[in-house]
Amino acid sequence: MPDLLTIEQLRAGYGEAVVLSDVSLSLREGEAIALLGRNGMGKTTLINTVVGVTRYFDGKIALGGVDLTKMRPDQRAHIGVGWVPQERNIFKSLTVHENLTSVAQPGLWTPEKVYAMFPRLEERRGNMGNQLSGGEQQMLAVARALVLNPRVMLLDEPLEGLAPIIVEELLTALRRIIRDEGMSAILVEQNAKKILPVTDRAVILERGCVVHAADSAALVADSSALETHLGVTDHGPRRTRRSTQNS
Repeated sequence: MPDLLTIEQLRAGYGEAVVLSDVSLSLREGEAIALLGRNGMGKTTLINTVVGVTRYFDGKIALGGVDLTKMRPDQRAHIGVGWVPQERNIFKSLTVHENLTSVAQPGLWTPEKVYAMFPRLEERRGNMGNQLSGGEQQMLAVARALVLNPRVMLLDEPLEGLAPIIVEELLTALRRIIRDEGMSAILVEQNAKKILPVTDRAVILERGCVVHAADSAALVADSSALETHLGVTDHGPRRTRRSTQNS
């Protein structure tokens, strides 16, 4: 499969602070990558840099051979970068259906198709965004990115803070979107063991650099790599005395 998204020797951050140093990776057409790492290691910054909302210092980002580095975020969205941010950013004063129809672009993913993917949203299509639960808002954020019919989807911790039953619903939907529908995607997630079965490859960031890359299935089986880079043991995340800042 040809490379769809390429990132070469990327340096980016916020203000004068360089968070990402010499990051290179590629995403093939129809492939999904799990972007992993402890808090504060640059995962969200990498997603935000592809979207275009950080300070770019050096390197190259290209989608389908088109250089994105000088493009505004809206231009990147127009040529196929779909984004599901941590904050969800749904329109809370619009109904579920208005959230979808106000941004929908022609293509495979229509409001009716995402309703079939997320029956909860169809049941609440007349509800305002601020009347939805956190899990329903996350479903709407994913659905809204889909109806833009992007070439690649970037999802920043889509399972964070959700009830277990909602996590399983979202994982089922993501598996269908990626496996059955062939959506190219990069998923940032703290719970590696939840997201690795949904993805093809995994990349681990540490202090703004790629320190490990492997097939997702191989990383699931490699408990030493998970513990070394992520603090994940067979009994779950290793406990630390203090939490670090968000990535």
